[in-house]
Amino acid sequence: MSWLPHTVIQPYQVLTPNKPIVWAIGGSDSSGGAGIQADIQAINGLRDDDALGHRTAAQACTLITTVTAQNSESVSDLLAMPLDLLEQQWLQLLADMPPAVIKISLLANPAQVEWLAEQLANWPAGLPQPLVIYDPVAIASSGDTLTAEPILDAVKNDLLRHVDILTPNANEVLAMTGIALLSSADLDRAFAVLRQHGVKTVLFKGGHTGLLMDVPVTDDHVLDAWTNGDHWRLCLSPQLNTHHGHGTGCSFAASLASALAQGYALEDAFALAHAYVQQGLKAAIGQGKGPGPVLHLGWPKHWQDFPKTANELAEFDTEHTECQPCPNRLGLYPVVPTIEWLQRLLAFGVKTIQLRAKGLSDAQAEPLVKQAVALGKQYQARVFINDYWQLAIKHGAYGVHLGQEDVTDADVEKIARSGIRLGLSTHGYFEMLRAVQLKPSYLALGHIFATTTKDMPSTPQGLQKLAQQACLLASSDLRISSVAIGGIDLERAEQVMRTEIGSIAVVRAMTQAADPEQASQDWLNLVGVGDDNIA
Repeated sequence: MSWLPHTVIQPYQVLTPNKPIVWAIGGSDSSGGAGIQADIQAINGLRDDDALGHRTAAQACTLITTVTAQNSESVSDLLAMPLDLLEQQWLQLLADMPPAVIKISLLANPAQVEWLAEQLANWPAGLPQPLVIYDPVAIASSGDTLTAEPILDAVKNDLLRHVDILTPNANEVLAMTGIALLSSADLDRAFAVLRQHGVKTVLFKGGHTGLLMDVPVTDDHVLDAWTNGDHWRLCLSPQLNTHHGHGTGCSFAASLASALAQGYALEDAFALAHAYVQQGLKAAIGQGKGPGPVLHLGWPKHWQDFPKTANELAEFDTEHTECQPCPNRLGLYPVVPTIEWLQRLLAFGVKTIQLRAKGLSDAQAEPLVKQAVALGKQYQARVFINDYWQLAIKHGAYGVHLGQEDVTDADVEKIARSGIRLGLSTHGYFEMLRAVQLKPSYLALGHIFATTTKDMPSTPQGLQKLAQQACLLASSDLRISSVAIGGIDLERAEQVMRTEIGSIAVVRAMTQAADPEQASQDWLNLVGVGDDNIA
């Protein structure tokens, strides 16, 4: 799903269909820790070369609005670039390297704001519309003013209507809306004001937010919050006790831009940017007398650097019981629609299987669940029931599988306490991090390739994203198995198995095979039946 101008931006969307080029529009920081210097490091630095030989990277291009004279303690002078030079920078890049994302930070005066707004308003019809991120920098972390003249009125009147994602901290929210972020309700109020100026979405950066009086977890955690007015996406990490953090806001917005340009869904780019800054702050050191900059350490790959994620604040207050674990490798994992298919594949030697019979009442589903559980015991196999979790508990199934759309209505605590296993579907970094907090038995990471078995709002993730997420999950100390699902045929399965994934789930590969018995043997020879421990 590609982003189109003037449509509501959804958290699961991939917003940048064109080349991964990011234009960073902002000021030069002579100390090298913030501004354009931080933008270049974050945009180019958020790159990954994985074990499968895939490379993901974005290219930073720059339009310099201001040259500053500053060090780690203060700003002594600044020079705003003339509009004709800005125009030449713009035209040169537009002719050769048009952007997927434009990341805006420091604008020196109202004339620059108005000029930029005009360029965005008159974007060439023959070029794909870029995503626009605005990080409203006006004050340095030292407290010095970075603009030659006040620009707030020009920003509100001319620029904000062209902004897709605004990334203000609490001080910038106060300046732009007059609202102090003292409670969670203030986030809603501030967004309503900003939306009146045309902003499509806002990502409230938590580094300067401080405490939200009605959200106790913010006493010792940093909360970043994104909204489009209909949905919220939240990232939460422990507050770091560090004196260093020069360029934190620049690095966050720039790494967000980089991930978006590389084709990550908005909510996933959000989680990646949060992790990128967290790992950089943990390693930050000072070389001057003042605070040192965020260190740019590349693609975040360590579980402890990633945030807890949620769609609602209340999710952070809930503790969950750990579900019974599965074997680390579940092996070949067919998903079938009928008891007949389930029995047939179990007879072929499959040891992990799911019954997915959609749209039935409990009365219609109950005899199927009973048969599935009995067959699992007969063949000493791991039989999961899709959706009908109450019936799965009632009849002692090995496990139950729930999708993202179903887990909200299920009693996850009751499932965990019953002793049966729980599998959850996820579709990216953000959903994986959120699902982990429910302490399931396994996570299904998908959909990897295009599939016709189910209408999906998200885009296919591909092998590289699968490898990244499976590797990240494996780096944790969690007892959660992983399963790849979605459009995986036998030809692609060999590459999937080269990742850190534990199992492969298939649908059409069995039920639409010309010779299901031969297909089962081919798959079992490649993927295996999983670990021996069935209990």
